[in-house]
Parts: sequence; C-alpha cells; structure tokens
Amino acid sequence: MKRKIITTSDGSKTIQIEDWNEQYHSIHGAIQEANHVFLKHGLLFYFKTICHSELVSESKPLSIMEIGFGTGLNAFLTLIEAEKLKLNINYVGIEAYPVDLDEIKQLNYTDLISTNHNFEFDKMHEVSWEEQHQITSHFQLEKQNIFFKNITSKAAFNIIYFDAFGARVQPDLWTEDIFKIMFNALKENGVLMTYSAKGSVRRAMQAVGFTVERLPGPPGKREMLRATKPLENEKR
Repeated sequence: MKRKIITTSDGSKTIQIEDWNEQYHSIHGAIQEANHVFLKHGLLFYFKTICHSELVSESKPLSIMEIGFGTGLNAFLTLIEAEKLKLNINYVGIEAYPVDLDEIKQLNYTDLISTNHNFEFDKMHEVSWEEQHQITSHFQLEKQNIFFKNITSKAAFNIIYFDAFGARVQPDLWTEDIFKIMFNALKENGVLMTYSAKGSVRRAMQAVGFTVERLPGPPGKREMLRATKPLENEKR
C-alpha cells in the first residue's frame, strides 16, 4: 500500500496509508493525541490513582503493553515520563508490520518533544526484536513482531495502550475475541486506553468483563474510552 509522511495540526508528523485514508496518529495532532489519550488518561491516571496503593519498585516495575508499536511515539513519550517520575517501566510493543527505519528518520518527534533524547529514540527503533533491552535506567523495551490475536500473556500488564488502526479499516481488531485477549493480559485493576469511542467497541469491551467509561477525547474527537479490569471480589 502507498504510504507517505504527512504533517498533523500540531506540527508533528505521522505516516498515512493512502489506500485506506488512515494515519498512524490523528491528523489533528499526533503528539497531542498521544499525550492526551495514552499519557494523561492512561499512564498518569494509573500512576496517580492506583500506583500509590500498590508497590511499584525496581523489583516490581510498571508493565505496559502497546497494541500497535508503529512509529514508537507512545513509547517515546512514556520513556520520557518514566525518567521524570523515576518510575521503572517494562514496555512491550506489539507490531505485526514494523515501520521501516527510513520512515522513522523522517519523523520529527525528538525535535518537538526533547532533543536531549535523540539517542534513546533511535535506540528504541534500532534494537532487536523479541528481546528485552534497557533503553534508560527506568525504561525497558521489548518489541514483539506478532499478530494481536496471537498474544498469550496472562495477568502480565498494568496498562494497555490500544492504538490499533481504526475499526473502519480493520474491524477484526476491535472484536470481543481481541478484547478478551486484552482482558486476560491485564492484571486486576489494570486499565486499557484507546482513542476510539465507537458504541460497538464499548459493547465488545463490556461483554468480556471490562468496566468502561467515556472520557473527553483529544483534539478533533469528542470522546474516547477507558476500560478497567475489575478486582475479582468486585465481579461477584
């Protein structure tokens, strides 16, 4: 499929798949969307409301899985936040079709976010797949080149960034079957964040056991969804 680099409304770039008229990030602002959806309402929400009641330490870091590693933008923002918070994070990025390094080099995320982290951004994309790598003292990354349906993790993650291509172009990624895999992969009290607010997505999440809430969306989008895996004693 034909692809090109485009500039979004906040000046940050993303990749567009022209045949689908679909982008890796919002045309209303790639960085703005990532910060709003995954950092503010995902990582920072979890850190402020749940981390303080659970032990998160060097021996027990926070675990995040990203569905759609793509350009690495969400991982890069999370790496920077981990350094700010002195929070140890194990990050697993799932990607069936890795982005070519030539495309990565055309993105301007370090220029707009932090030029002090050029090395770390490059390292994230250059390290080997299927292995854990210590990118910074607080951020460990493992990239997995698999299809989402083949994820087998059980109660392994505190947070899931669900950043798959939209249901309009890939409806098979937004089904009960996929969200059951996500539900199983999360620990109790774990949260799944996504930019989507479709009714069919919300119902699929609820059908597999998630508690789902609508939240204000990023620029250009009225709402989005956050799903929480309830504690066992709350299910009864």
